[in-house]
Amino acid sequence: MKKLKILITGGCGFVGTNLCIFLKDKDFNVFSLDNLSRKGSSFNLNNLKKLKIKNFKYDISNNKKITLLPKFDLIIDCCAEAAVEHSKKDVRTVINTNLLGTINILEKIKKDNSKIIFISSSRVNSINDLNKLVKNKASLRQKILVKKKINKNFNVLNPKSIYGLTKLASEMFIQEFAYAFNVKYIINRCGVISGPMQFGKQDQGFISLWIWRHIQKQRLSYIGFGGFGNQIRDVLHINDLCELIYLQIRKINKINNILFTVGGSTKSYISLVDLTKKCQEITGNKLKISKIKKTSIYDIPYFISDISLVKKTYNWTPKKSINQIISDTFKWLKNNKLILKKYLN
Repeated sequence: MKKLKILITGGCGFVGTNLCIFLKDKDFNVFSLDNLSRKGSSFNLNNLKKLKIKNFKYDISNNKKITLLPKFDLIIDCCAEAAVEHSKKDVRTVINTNLLGTINILEKIKKDNSKIIFISSSRVNSINDLNKLVKNKASLRQKILVKKKINKNFNVLNPKSIYGLTKLASEMFIQEFAYAFNVKYIINRCGVISGPMQFGKQDQGFISLWIWRHIQKQRLSYIGFGGFGNQIRDVLHINDLCELIYLQIRKINKINNILFTVGGSTKSYISLVDLTKKCQEITGNKLKISKIKKTSIYDIPYFISDISLVKKTYNWTPKKSINQIISDTFKWLKNNKLILKKYLN
């Protein structure tokens, strides 16, 4: 039987690298596309080379290069300038990568009669409406808020960040291509994802950042919402996301053209103050966390995903608890400490 030929854009990023390795192990014919512009991408590329996964060193915004790619049965689009705050500083790059890049991939898919799985973001949701979920941001309490879960019907019309806008626009272009050209797609609107191979940087997930700073005994701050560290996010282990995408690939001929909200939901969520306690326990290091009351206009106090649709469709739920996510991330960061200092300090 012919192996499914899969291209993963952003294949040397955190999500992309994990997906490449996971799907290669499932005996798919896997390829990566990554321009290797980000710190750490060369480290991940070496992991792909060990498995003989070819990387196309192309910029996704370069339509001529994308056109020259061979034909694939499926493209998983993970490529993005993912830093929300950075999107204010470098608008053109974010638009070129996140939106024009997706359009280039869609044109390629249309030409080749391929399918697409798109990794979108919870950041498409209205910041104003997310803020309204929490009346008293200085005294967030988990037992009250976990009842408020966000699904794909949440308001996306109000400001959401330039990054969030590019992801929402990409979702809409995918849906338009499906309508006009019969493109088959799955959109996964993901929240925070964490786990092994995630570098501890501000634009790469707060779990890995918090753990890395504790390992290195570096400064940390509770920023915004009174500076109490009570902000809450659900977190999805990268392995759970890989398992879901594997299920989606296997069933994509029968189940397609659907948008899912994907996250850790009530299985794995945490506040910053509780994350600090767990980091202190696992590293043995106690940091003095400073308080900064004000925060960015893009910051939100709370997010927990409603995963009922994806659960019902694939009989899938996250397996990894927040403690397992922290433990797995810590072990990877600690085991690669000497190498990671090159990229993170």
